[in-house]
This record gives sequence, structure tokens and C-alpha cells, in this order.
Amino acid sequence: MKIVRFTCLLLAAVCVVQAKEKPNVLLIICDDLNDYVEGFGGHPQAKTPHIKRLADSGVSFLQAHCNIPICNPSRASMMSGLYPHTSQCYGFENWDQNEVLKNSRTMMGHFRANGYHALGTGKVMHNRDEKEWNEYGHASDYGPFANDGGKKDVAHPDTPSPFREEFGAIDGSYGPLTNLDGRVSPATGKPYVWRTGNWKSKHEMRYLSDDDRDPTGDELNAQWAVEKLKGYAKQKDAKPFFMGVGFVRPHTPLIVPQKYFDRFPLDSIQLPDIRPDDANDTFKHTLNAKEDTRGGIHGNRMHDLLVKSHGGDRELALKKFIQAYLASVASVDDLVGQVMQVVDNSSLKDNTIVIFTSDHGWGMGEKGYLYKNSLWQESTRVPLVVRSPGVSKAGVFSRIPVSLVDLYPTLVELCGLPAKTRKNDKGKPLDGHSLKPLLLDPESKQWKGPRAALTAMYKWANYYDPAYQSYALRSADWRYVRYENGKEELYHTAEDPHEWKNLALDARHAKRLTTFRKELLARIPESKPEPKKSAEQWKVLFFKRNPKADANKDGKLSWAELKAYKAKLDANKKQPKD
Repeated sequence: MKIVRFTCLLLAAVCVVQAKEKPNVLLIICDDLNDYVEGFGGHPQAKTPHIKRLADSGVSFLQAHCNIPICNPSRASMMSGLYPHTSQCYGFENWDQNEVLKNSRTMMGHFRANGYHALGTGKVMHNRDEKEWNEYGHASDYGPFANDGGKKDVAHPDTPSPFREEFGAIDGSYGPLTNLDGRVSPATGKPYVWRTGNWKSKHEMRYLSDDDRDPTGDELNAQWAVEKLKGYAKQKDAKPFFMGVGFVRPHTPLIVPQKYFDRFPLDSIQLPDIRPDDANDTFKHTLNAKEDTRGGIHGNRMHDLLVKSHGGDRELALKKFIQAYLASVASVDDLVGQVMQVVDNSSLKDNTIVIFTSDHGWGMGEKGYLYKNSLWQESTRVPLVVRSPGVSKAGVFSRIPVSLVDLYPTLVELCGLPAKTRKNDKGKPLDGHSLKPLLLDPESKQWKGPRAALTAMYKWANYYDPAYQSYALRSADWRYVRYENGKEELYHTAEDPHEWKNLALDARHAKRLTTFRKELLARIPESKPEPKKSAEQWKVLFFKRNPKADANKDGKLSWAELKAYKAKLDANKKQPKD
């Protein structure tokens, strides 16, 4: 009996030692952050000293790419370790209702299942991930929002028309967070106020000055992370932690305190290198955007209306927007600095893996496009810094193309977790490859990942057949784009880093084009036709699209109501049009 008891105590002691040896993980993710970060070469005036300090202590991946350049599916892909073509999550559907994703563990879910305390705050996944954490701080907050004194959030009062009306309180809003006293909404005749919060609830945000105001959502997330990290730094026998910190900026609305705008005087702003006719040999505009223009020409419309709103002065328009973007990036940099100060000035520094990245990039007028969700460099490339104590080199760069889907298997290997991440047979194994060889040697030929980073593109649809979506491959020296309609683009990025000349139109590159085409088609699955819906499923879908069909307003749709409403729709279609 004594021997058995002694053995149990010994095993318990071993487990405690092993728990202590497990590294902590701190994942910091921004939203819509392109390469406007010091060290990544995106904009010469970017001021991000805190992120640069982190980069100087780890490995910076200069050709890291997202797997789909729009929020929800990008974060679902990164946090599940699965490509969009594996899960068929290409859009804004709830990730936890996706057959593959709901049966595969999220990154934090896998750490939680293997002895870690998982705690997160802010926008890590796009939504619905609160249940994935042991402890959750603040929900995503896209504010501050200007409010017209009524119930409607509107664009910043300084944002000109028609840009402000067309794109609204989120995408159509940029300007400094300032005192709104005395400013009245022409629409309501009431004073403007600031509001902040999430989609479920918002509240008025008090602002008198930069030194006398309520904190922003991003600031609350930084404060929460700082307090949690300070607590961990004082504990000696705590479980290892996996912490996710999601900052919304520089996602629109580009509203941050005035002091950040002051760092970038408008008349000093440098514009990116833009070729006026650069879009002439591209084909994104040929896609049918259907019901959601974000899948097609949203970025072109944003660019054109921004210019129109500044009287046709394209230089001034882009300077205004880039100033707000650089200011927003600078604001996030300060918050990253607050978080990293705790780590770097405590015992956590030697046993905490730190990853800094973004969900995708953002175009700044290149190809007449001002948005994300393109298959060009500006949208797909993300800043990526990985620091793993005792493993990674310090202050070095890797130029090997990698993608966000590689982060999950990297952390699994670095933390010694089981490789099996599926909940059951309906889930899928990880798609990516561990970056550990590149942390040890940034140009290592031992890395087992593919030679080209694969990125898909969102376009609204009821059903996504992975064989009929748009994709890009980014290798060391080339970018290949194939749209769902078969049109192609090919750029020799080694000589044409701005992707100005589409060589797919040059017969001399036919052989290379064929090689890339075969490579892409070999990496994505063959067609997965939409399963036939049962009659009841079809009725549910019809009701979702046509809520007015519920004639008696009881919240249910009978077959009689469906038949009557469908007949009405069919009759309207037959009416002659003027």
C-alpha cells in the first residue's frame, strides 16, 4: 500500500514538473493590418517601435500570407489550422455550425484539452469563440462610433460625402477621436456623441480630452491582458497558459486619439507606389459579386468614392486615409508595448512563446483598390513575428513563403502537444506545417511546407464548392492568381514586387503558367456538389430568405403560406418591366 501511494505521489510530482516546463503562449492578433509595420517595408513612415522591439527578439516572416483575406474565414482557418477548401468555410457563416470546424478543435480548445489555462480577450476569432476559453475578457468592440444623437451610428463628422453615406459608420469613417461639444448632426439636429461597444450592446463613451475620457475597446483589452500577465508573473506553480489578445485597429472605423494623428502631419504623408493604369490587365472585377459587393468591386467603389469625396483630388484623398491608418497602427503599437512590457520585465520572458500577426492585409489604392479581399500582395500578406525562447533566432528574417495555417502545428510542436486535433472522424487533421525549422534556421531547407503559400478569396454564395473558388499561390519569386471564372494573373515578384505586369497575357510564359495551374489544382479538392436538401430543409431556407411569407406572423412557415407567397413572387416576375 505504501509503495502504491509513493508511486502516485511520484507521478504527481513528475506531472507538476512537466507542467512547469510547458511554455506559455501569447498570441497577439490585429485586424486588417497590412505591412505598414517597421521592418516589413510597407510604409516608410510607419512608427511601430514596440512591435519592432518584439521583432528584434524573434523571427520576422517577410512572406507570411493569410489563407483568405477577410475576417471570419481567415480567423476560422488560422485558429482551426485548416484551409478554407478543407472546411468549406469561405464566408461569414457561423464557424461552429460548419460540419468540419465544429468537429475539429480550435487552437485554444486543443491547449485547454491538454492542461493549459486558455484565456482570451477581444477579437481573436470573428465571433462565437467565448465558449472556447476557460476565461474570457472583453467582446470585440469596433468603436468608437460617432452617433447622431439618436439611435443611429454614423461616420466621423469630418469624413466627407458621399463616402460617409455610402459606407457608413464602419468602412466609411475615419478621423481623430476629439471633443464633439458643439457639433450637431444635420440629420437629427441633435449633438453628436461617441459610442462604443459590441453588436449586442453599445453605450455612450465619455470624452472631454485625450487625458479625460473613457478607454477604447482596444485599450480595455490591453489593460485586461496586462493584469492577467502580472498575476501569472507572481505565481510559481500555475498551469501554463494560452492567451489570445485581439486588437481591432487598424480595422475601420479609423478613429483613434488625436495624438496619433499628430505623429503623421497630413502634408508629409507619402503615398505608396501606384501605377495609374495598373488594373487594366487584372480580372477581379470580372467576378459576379451577386448579393454582396464585397465579393467583387467593393474595394474599387471605396477607392473611387473616397477620391470623389475629396473633389477628385486622389492624392489628398489617399493621404487622408493613410494618415488615419498609420495613426491607428501607431495606437495598436502602444498597446502591444504595454502587454510586452509585462512579459519582458518578468519571469514570463524566458518561458513564453509570443506570436504577433494579423488576419489579413489591406490595399491602399494600388490597382484602384481600397479594401481587403483581393488576391494581390496588399491583401494577402501579413506581418508575422514568432519568438520562442530557446528555439528561435533573434532579430532575423525568413523570406520563405508561409501562411497563417502553419501557426497551429507550430505551437503544437513547440509545446509538445498531441498532434491529433480532431474531436472525431467528422473533423480534419491540421493542414499546415510547423515553422520550427525556420525558427532555428530562417532559410532552412528542412522545412516541409509547400513551396507556395495558398490563399483563397471570399465571394458571397449560399454554398461553396472548393473546386470553383478563386485562389492565389505565392512562391518565393512568383504570384499566380486563378479566378473562379478561369481568368488568370501571373506576376514575377522577384523583379516586379508591386505586381504591376500580368505575365499571364504573355505567350512566352505559357509553360510557367501551366505549371502553376497544375500545382494549384493538385492542392485543392475536386468538386463537392451541394447535397440535395430535403423538402423541410428547403422550406427553412425559403423562410430565411423570405420572412414576409409568414402570413399569420406566428414565427413558423406552413406549406400553404409558402405556396401562396411563392405564387405571388412568380406573378411579380412575369409583370412587364418599363
